Amino acid sequence: MTTTASEPTVGDLTVDWPLHSCDDHLDLPAVPTDLWTSRMRETDPARVPHVEVVDGRTMWVCDGSVLGLSGATPAAHTCYERGGIEQDGFRPSNPVLRLQDLDRDGVAASVIYGPSVMGLKIADDALQAEAYRCWNDWTAEFNRVDPNRLCILARLPSRRPEDATKEIERVAALGHRGAVLDPVEALVGEPEWEPFWAAAEAAGLPISYHLGGGANRAVYRMGDWREPVFATVSPMQLDEAIAETVFSGVLERHPGVRLVLAEAGLGWLPYLIARMDHEWVKHSNIVGRLETPPSELMRRQVWVTFEEEHHADVFIGMIGADRVMWACDYPHPDSTWPDSRAVIARDMGTMARADVERITSGNCRALYGFD
Repeated sequence: MTTTASEPTVGDLTVDWPLHSCDDHLDLPAVPTDLWTSRMRETDPARVPHVEVVDGRTMWVCDGSVLGLSGATPAAHTCYERGGIEQDGFRPSNPVLRLQDLDRDGVAASVIYGPSVMGLKIADDALQAEAYRCWNDWTAEFNRVDPNRLCILARLPSRRPEDATKEIERVAALGHRGAVLDPVEALVGEPEWEPFWAAAEAAGLPISYHLGGGANRAVYRMGDWREPVFATVSPMQLDEAIAETVFSGVLERHPGVRLVLAEAGLGWLPYLIARMDHEWVKHSNIVGRLETPPSELMRRQVWVTFEEEHHADVFIGMIGADRVMWACDYPHPDSTWPDSRAVIARDMGTMARADVERITSGNCRALYGFD
């Protein structure tokens, strides 16, 4: 790998090691337009995700529903304008160009989420599961271009536990390093999901919950005041998912399950962990009470990702440097690309070098099995 990024220094910290970004993206607008039409077993073309013009815009459509944009998004909604790169909207799905962009930022390997943090809003459960199957096949091929640097995570169907269980076993056999489960669609703590958690533990793949929804009123709408509202509150909506996973006993029953809270940020987590321990003590007489304090389960089995955050050094000290992973968030507009080293030095420059290297490289490398 060729590293072209600068090596800024804060105090006695020099960020001179290859970075590992644990939360980057390949969003629906950048997805190749033939991905599903060339792979789906569904014979009705209208029920296969495809691209057509809707109200003058090129959109992904499936089974009568519009899924989202296809092709170039406004320049302000990617990092390319900041990096001085002109592109057609599909650069993130070109593995050669993507690797060039990793090199420019000094990133050795990238864990990638897609095709949408909000999921594919396909109403038919079986059709959605089939679309994710095709996505997982394509991304397995994408990763093989450079398997020690590219890691698009598998996306699991999350409405029916039997579909998720079957797919976690299949994608593990395909060579995927991890998988994404939608904790809004999946009732993660309910008994019917127990076979899935057993299969996830057996497969050994980290399971990610990515921000994207919850019980908040915020609705993402690009280009108006609702966009920053959603961006502000959506990380904290993972509180519901992790509290359900902890208190339902999933982690205690399955100590081999490794869970990632992706794009969650840091500041709200120390409070939540303390609150869970508080309620664990207060509700000491409930049926099915955990034997293990929630904070211990979190330290044992849960990792959290962040990009840039004021007082990151304080929050990391409260969560544990061995359970925090840095992310570039390429190619989103709020990513640190192509100046990630400067941001790391700014936010973590007062921390011990060994901890910063662990957070920005070692933890991700170990969790996902990169060389």
